[in-house]
Amino acid sequence: MTETTFATAFAFCFGLCAGSFLNVCISRWPRDLSVVRPRSRCPKCSHQLSWYENIPVLSWIALRARCRSCHERIPYIYPLGEIGVGVLWALCFASFGATFTAVRLAVVLTILVGVALTDLEHYLIPDGYTITGLLFALVTAFAAPFVGESLIFANPYDAVVGACAGAGLIAIIGWLGEVALRKEAMGMGDMTLMAFVGAMLGPTRALATIFLGAGIGAVTFLAIVYPVAVIRRNRAAAQTELALDAGGHRTPVELPLVPFGVFLAPASAVMLLWGDMILARLMPV
Repeated sequence: MTETTFATAFAFCFGLCAGSFLNVCISRWPRDLSVVRPRSRCPKCSHQLSWYENIPVLSWIALRARCRSCHERIPYIYPLGEIGVGVLWALCFASFGATFTAVRLAVVLTILVGVALTDLEHYLIPDGYTITGLLFALVTAFAAPFVGESLIFANPYDAVVGACAGAGLIAIIGWLGEVALRKEAMGMGDMTLMAFVGAMLGPTRALATIFLGAGIGAVTFLAIVYPVAVIRRNRAAAQTELALDAGGHRTPVELPLVPFGVFLAPASAVMLLWGDMILARLMPV
């Protein structure tokens, strides 16, 4: 077994554990609960899990996807999340070897996965992700020159400037959106997320991330969100007479909120991995 193969296998196992912890973060942080205490337990009967009931994937299989105490079904999303993050870590180490860059990439991608999934489910980006990510990005940016690696991440100066630029631009966009829509357009979570992203990417790629995220969001809105809202409105109209307002006009389509973090997270990953190549093609010197 080569060194890279061993590192990749070890990274996969460690990634399973990171995925298990990410499941806890997604479940608890939106409810303002600690991810340390109390220990993991069944949400139905409050049975506290023993260590052998909390082994990523293996425990789910051994327990046949049910709580050992009350036999409540354990959702398959938990082992799938663990496997997904495990594969993510394995790919990082397979691509960059057992390096500091591979560790940094695996950690930030795991955080971005947590941001996207939590924002999608709860319309919320907890500070636990973004503040941790920001501190991690800044500390590793200043440590990288001493380790001899930088590669895809911003250098220390660009990391600081990028954090300010990312948070500043999203704050301006949020203010303009609030003026235009007369309601809050951006949350603090989006600003701290872009500070984290800017510290990873530097100012240029951070600003490009916002436009790429907006583009992904617009396509998703036009292709999925709006048609689904229209279908739901029409179904309600077919079942009731409430589809017409007092003036006899069809009621407008009520559009659901679109969590921006769901699109900023993948856009950040794209710009981190291929941003320099994309910008070079769009803005050749």
